[in-house]
Amino acid sequence: MADLPTVYVLDPYHPDAIALLTSTPTIRHVLPDDPAKASWHQHATALMVRSETKIRAEDFQRAEKLKIIVKQGVGVDNIDLDAAKRHQVIVCNTPALNSEAVAELTISLALAVSRRVCELDRLIRQGQKVVRSQVLGRSLFRKTEGIVGMGNIGRVVARKWIGAMEGSIIAYDPFVSEDAWGDIPHERVKDLADLLRRADVVTLHVPLTEQTRSLIGREQFALMKKDAILINCSRGGIVDEAALLEALQKNTIFGAALDAMDVEPPTVEAYGDGLLSCPNLIMTPHVGASTVENQSRSGVAVVETLLAVLEGKEVPNRIV
Repeated sequence: MADLPTVYVLDPYHPDAIALLTSTPTIRHVLPDDPAKASWHQHATALMVRSETKIRAEDFQRAEKLKIIVKQGVGVDNIDLDAAKRHQVIVCNTPALNSEAVAELTISLALAVSRRVCELDRLIRQGQKVVRSQVLGRSLFRKTEGIVGMGNIGRVVARKWIGAMEGSIIAYDPFVSEDAWGDIPHERVKDLADLLRRADVVTLHVPLTEQTRSLIGREQFALMKKDAILINCSRGGIVDEAALLEALQKNTIFGAALDAMDVEPPTVEAYGDGLLSCPNLIMTPHVGASTVENQSRSGVAVVETLLAVLEGKEVPNRIV
């Protein structure tokens, strides 16, 4: 028993994932509600984390027994991967599993912005008279979506857009192969500016890297159509929030929705006098993957990945 690996679950996980973990006799486990969680640096062999927990270089220096980190979801920008490499810690994620859920939210937010759903709801709740002729929405039927990032999520969004809107797709991604999306009708452009000039709705599906930080700023908003909609369900930092605020206040674009932002979770203190004061903005607290079905599936995948690595098996979703 003394040699059993100890798995610390640092963030909340779906009960199905916890059930699988706790039923495994070959490990010890420390769950999120256990006060012993605070001592993970001294005892953890493996960590199960989500976006809420940040694992920095100093954490790796302190965690001498740490061998594995598995992150639920695709993005691993909350983990210092260079430090993980230096300390020979394996890092894995759960790619592709979030795609359907995030794509659903992306389309939902585009429709909510275009039909001014949240704006109208707020007006009614405030007891204000709504004159329908003065709050016209915009139809997305047969409109053009510009998809930035041609990975798994972008692919599902494209299919849903074509199916639901009978719309067309312009795609931009300088990092995927030329034959990507061969089964999806689309036009691929080599210049982001070309996409921004032509798209009615722009959706972002890229990781946060040095290349994508502030990818959408004042210059990019100036290129977009006056009635365009921007949706970010990827990562905070990709959209320059000061530039977005300016575009919304000046009605340079029709509206926007953010499920990822610089300050997470978003607060009134951070955004109340800025983005949250804009009626043509919707903000959600990074819930793209937050469906009951997806949390169960992704959480179980984290445990299965963790157990496989502990058994010395190779896994396809290893990052480091």
